[in-house]
Amino acid sequence: MTTVTDMVELARTSCVLEVPATVGALGEIATFVLRLAGAAGLDKGAAYRLRLAVDELATNVVMHGYRGGGGRITVRGRSGPGGVQIVIEDTAPPFDPVEGRLPPAPGVPPEERRIGGLGIHLALTSVDEFGYAHRDGRNISTLTVKAEGTDRCPPRP
Repeated sequence: MTTVTDMVELARTSCVLEVPATVGALGEIATFVLRLAGAAGLDKGAAYRLRLAVDELATNVVMHGYRGGGGRITVRGRSGPGGVQIVIEDTAPPFDPVEGRLPPAPGVPPEERRIGGLGIHLALTSVDEFGYAHRDGRNISTLTVKAEGTDRCPPRP
């Protein structure tokens, strides 16, 4: 049986993790992402940004996409000396994280801000590149974090 560790060692090409869309599976996704980050030599900050973004998007799939019902999440990863690319796929109803995020509301006291949406904003501004597509009934989010020595992209408006 192939373990997550074995899969990450082979990640120079690509590796795949498929899990049930449950809160309990989020730890397995985080472990998968952190091992890819380690294989790529990402520094702690870059690894944290990647894990934060993937965790936020996967949590949204579980809690809002499938609404706690049955479903699966497929996480594809590729790591190398330039960084890590993660692709998250699900068959929940279409949801474009870029269209669905709420930018921070500076000047509005926290107790008066709308609840929700800030996590997606943090996720999308934590990665160097983000893309979304809906194809063949699947949500496909692609996140890339570059290795140390590269600059993050500026936050999206």
